[in-house]
This record gives sequence, C-alpha cells and structure tokens, in this order.
Amino acid sequence: MNFRVVLYALGGVLRLLGLIMVVPLGVAYYYGESLTPFLVSILITTLTGFLLLTYKTEEEWMRKEGFAIVALSWLAAAVFGAIPFMLDGISPLNAIFESMSGFTTTGSTILTDIENHPKGILFWRGMIQWLGGMGIIVLFIAILPKLGVAGRQLFRAEAPGPTEDKLKPRVKETARILWVVYFAISLLQVIVLLLAGVSLYDSVNHTFTTMACGGFSNYALSVEAFNSPLIEFIITFFMFIAGANFALHYRAIYIDKKFLFKDDEFRFYTVLVLSATAILAILLWRDMGTGFFNSFRFAIFQIVSIMTSTGFATTDFNLWSDSAKMVLIVVMFIGGCAGSTGGGMKVVRVLILLRHSRAELFKAIHPRAIKAVKFNNKNVPDEIVNSIVSFVVIYLLVFLLSTLILSVLGMDIITSFTASIATLGNIGPGLNVVGPMGSFAPIPPLGKLVLIANMWIGRLEVYTVILLFTPEFWSK
Repeated sequence: MNFRVVLYALGGVLRLLGLIMVVPLGVAYYYGESLTPFLVSILITTLTGFLLLTYKTEEEWMRKEGFAIVALSWLAAAVFGAIPFMLDGISPLNAIFESMSGFTTTGSTILTDIENHPKGILFWRGMIQWLGGMGIIVLFIAILPKLGVAGRQLFRAEAPGPTEDKLKPRVKETARILWVVYFAISLLQVIVLLLAGVSLYDSVNHTFTTMACGGFSNYALSVEAFNSPLIEFIITFFMFIAGANFALHYRAIYIDKKFLFKDDEFRFYTVLVLSATAILAILLWRDMGTGFFNSFRFAIFQIVSIMTSTGFATTDFNLWSDSAKMVLIVVMFIGGCAGSTGGGMKVVRVLILLRHSRAELFKAIHPRAIKAVKFNNKNVPDEIVNSIVSFVVIYLLVFLLSTLILSVLGMDIITSFTASIATLGNIGPGLNVVGPMGSFAPIPPLGKLVLIANMWIGRLEVYTVILLFTPEFWSK
C-alpha cells in the first residue's frame, strides 16, 4: 500500500469539499444567518486538504490504492462534512451520524427539531445528499485532470452494481456525462416543483434529496408537510427515475428512446414497483379502510420511496397493518438499479440470482445440460454470478450482526431489524422507534457507531469497506 498516494488523493477530495461549502455559506448569508459554522468549516477542511497535498507523488495508483482512496474519501467527507453540524450545536457523534447519512444518501436522521435549524444548515444537509448521490469520487474524477489509470481504479471501486458501466472509453468522460445527466434531471425537477407551487428553497432542497434517493426533508413530517397529491406524484416520478441506471438515461436521451425498456433490469424494476404497489394498495384498502385513491396514492409513493432507498414519507406507515409493513420490508432488501443513486442489494443482483436459481433447478433435473444465466441476451460469466452470491452472503451477515448488536444494546427486535437494514441499504426510516415520523436519536452511542459503519459499508457496495479490515489488503 502506497500511503503517499492515498493521502494525496484525500487532500484533493477535501480541497474540493471545502470549495463546495461556499454554496451553503451563500445561502446562510442570504437568509441573514450566522456564517461562522461554514467559515470555520471551509478553513479547517481546505487547510487540511492543502496539507495532505504536500504528499504529492508521481507514482501510479493501483487497485489497492483505488479501494483505499474511495473508502477513506467517503469517511473523510462524512467527518469534515459534520463540522457545520457540530458548530450548530449538535454533538460530534450525532453530527457525524447525520453527515454520514447525508453523504451516503441514507436519510436516517438524529434530528428531532428539524424546522428549528438554520436554513443554511438544512441546505447543506440536503446538498451533501445530492453530492453523495452521484458520488463524490465520480465528481472528483470528472473535474480532476490527468487521472488516467487512477481514474479507472477509483471508478471501479465506487461503481454501484456487479459491473462498471462505462459510456465512453475514458472514465473521465463517463463521469462527466453521468454528472451532466444528473444535473439536467435535477434542474427539471426544480422547475416542475416550482410550477406546482413549491418555494424555490424547498424545491431545490427536495430535488437534492429526491435525485440522490436520500430522503432528507426540511420538515419533520417529510413530504406529508406539503399535503398535496400533485407534489407527491411529482416526487414519486423523479424518485422512480433516480432509482434507475443513469447510464441508461443517457442512452435513452442520446441514442435510442426505447433503450430503457430494452434493458432486463429496468423492466424487472418496473414490474417489481407496480406489483408491490398493487399489493400494498389492496392491503391498505382492506386492512386500513383507506379509500381507493388514497390507498393507491400512499402505496405508490411509499413503495417507490422505500425501494429506491429515498425514504420520504407521506404518512406514518408505523400505524399500518403488519402485512402492509411486511411489503415495505421486502422491498427494503431489493433496492434500486445498478448505476442509480438508490441503495439496497440492487435489482440486477436479485434478477441474476433468480435466474441462477432457475438454472440450478433445471440442472438438478437435467444434470448433463448446460444452462447459462443470461442478462440482456448475453451470458453472465460465472465469476460475476459467484461475486453476486458472495456479496449477498456478506451483506446479510453484516445486517444480522448489526441487528444482534442493537438488540443486545436494548433496542426491540423490530427497531433493531429495520434500523439495520435501513442504514445498510441506505434507505432512511425503519419501523417502531426509527419510524418515518421518529428519529435515530434514541439509539445508544455504540449503536449509532454500528449504524454509521452500516451506512458507509452499504453505500460502497460492501467489498470496498470490508477489504480495509482484511490483513491481506495491507500486506505488500
């Protein structure tokens, strides 16, 4: 491991983060709020970044360094991004929890008095989700010149899904394209929300957290605060878009409009959303006595919100029947598409595992037959299938371990179970204590550390973080 390479790269990320903090500083100035939290944060973050840049080296970044840079960059971003929250009066542990939740687009919050915080702080809270949605490393690659091989190593380490999806031969061009598409769709959502009567501040903030599949809202009641079916349907549409592969959006816009529906994963994603919505709507109508329109309205919003790991809420689903809650728990484990801003295990992994299981059943009946697993009419290599199986096993082990720890710390089993999957899947709210109208504030300090680790591990697709804790990773 070449530590000079890692420290130098971290310096570049922190310098970029310090520059970005100028934006919420401007918001705080506009609303006449204290500038101290952001001025101090900019100074500390930028100065640290420049100090780390003294480790400049011309040595090439290899695979190990790529994984270390990605994992430690997200951790550093969460720690330094927490400084404005600390200077706003939030305890260090809670501030890091909130910041990690923001950058990893989880949306789990420890704030119990959201509306009482300054607009500049809430803007920063939403903005870090937007940055984390497409990825701070992808942004780093997009704007930093001459990364070369290093860019490929970083992109591979951060790419969500079983394989990287490059749009251009050069990774830097791919990163720029993804950010342009991300920005363009975000701008479109801001305009549509403004036309629906939402204020500019709320439109920008909720766009930040919708497109990132993040879920932070300026209001304790989340999207329910708007009390508008129109706004809910607008946000539902953009959550659905954000939960799909952004590389497909680019291809659909510039190459073939039908590209989305030619993709196996997107078709399966659409079927899952519609099926789960239908089931949940029927359960709400049957068990809760909700009218037909409201049953559909609540069902489609919550299914898209939870499955894409956004975590917005339009109602307190803690009060729903057990069968309705179970539908939400199932989609928590699935998540969005590979290459999206959504969390979870990803639709493509679920689809390939199902096809792999079907192939294994076929082989049990016909032992001599060769039954390939196909995706988009191409054979899926055995190493990809094996990596998916390995990913799911590790993912479930991390989930079970964190659930056990929370239970030992005194949390009830439903809270422990859903808090663990909500943070590991970067979803946001869970059930019981950590329900949509509650917060993670009551979780014990050790439990919060576990959940911070869950968010970090989940956002970086498990392997990138887990590798840091293996002896082989640090050996020469």
